[in-house]
Amino acid sequence: MPYEWIEPANQDRDATPPVAELHCWPYRSLPRRDMVLFIGATATLVALPLLTVIGSPVLWGLLPFFLLMLAAVWYALERSYRDGEILEELRLTPDEISIDRHNPRGPDQHWQANPYWVQVALDEKDGPVENYVTLSGNGREVELGAFLTPEERANLYGELRDRLSAARQ
Repeated sequence: MPYEWIEPANQDRDATPPVAELHCWPYRSLPRRDMVLFIGATATLVALPLLTVIGSPVLWGLLPFFLLMLAAVWYALERSYRDGEILEELRLTPDEISIDRHNPRGPDQHWQANPYWVQVALDEKDGPVENYVTLSGNGREVELGAFLTPEERANLYGELRDRLSAARQ
């Protein structure tokens, strides 16, 4: 799953131990290693027709377009990887809940509130995506895990609701 709960390690008695910590990130269907294999296979398949024109001036006319196409595919995949470097970190302590969202092209976003007053909501159909998870508190409403699948967001909602109620006790 593209999110994980990190259980707190044993800490000093003086420090306020976190109840839970959550990290969310977008799912990667094409790992970096496979991206290189994909580019190689694409180059091979597209270059096969060029074998028929080796030794003729037509090759030099088609070659720039072939290289431009490969560069465009490489750029598009790299851009997709950069855009997918989103990381959302939720930290829950008895006194505070906070979310830090690290955006790939933009400033980081931060939200915090008292967990006693935070409401967790799941909009099954009315949100921008199916099973839209939001937290509201401290005068703001923030989304969590909008890039997850609907099933993962529904699971996350249940887990987050349980951990939040445990932190309130």
